[in-house]
Amino acid sequence: MLAAAVLLVSGCESGPDGTGSSAGSGPVGADGRAVSPLRNPDGTKPGLAPLTADADRAEARKLIEELSTKGRGPRTGYKRDAFGHAWMDTADGVPLARNGCDTRNDLIRRDGRDLRFRKGSDCVVIAMTLDDPYTGTLIEWRKQQAAEVQIDHVVPLSYSWQMGASRWPRSKREQLANDTLNLLPVQGRANSAKGDSGPASWLPPSKRIRCAYAVRFAQVSLKYDLPVTAADKTTMLRQCGG
Repeated sequence: MLAAAVLLVSGCESGPDGTGSSAGSGPVGADGRAVSPLRNPDGTKPGLAPLTADADRAEARKLIEELSTKGRGPRTGYKRDAFGHAWMDTADGVPLARNGCDTRNDLIRRDGRDLRFRKGSDCVVIAMTLDDPYTGTLIEWRKQQAAEVQIDHVVPLSYSWQMGASRWPRSKREQLANDTLNLLPVQGRANSAKGDSGPASWLPPSKRIRCAYAVRFAQVSLKYDLPVTAADKTTMLRQCGG
């Protein structure tokens, strides 16, 4: 099988909380490209770097504390099409829209390395290497095994529907579904396991990335004025030492 995942060598040992024993937290992750969510507020830079420095984790907790909470509403009426057709290039108000390349390929180009494109195209990626933030694995991806890499909505669309997006205009739902801030290419199996879970029910398998994931979840929720459940907020704070 051409698409295979192998463990990354992180270069540092994990501490008791799985975040790593390094005293500092720079803007890049294990692949040398992944950027801290605190330094990437619009999601246009690649990946999701761990947050290990005390100052960064304190900043993360301050951000998460801004979230409002409410109970999760019913899923009644939810359908994917309510957020526009998948990976549309015409959602207004988001980076990379209307650039002639669909959202999925935009995200693969943003986060992938050693990109290979379909002949005659500078958009359609047919092969790449991905440093998966959720599992800490390296994925050698080929389009023939497309499901090996999936694009995760950090705040799942169904979750957002239950937390208030059911009352939004369609244009705002299309924005959320195609916003680079809310999208990460990740291992397909991890994304499938997540489903529409909030942080209290699912966190990335790689413990060292969980604070960064909580920050990204909070950034999206705050941008779109979405509350989270009380359990999700508590879990998010805990990932960053709160």
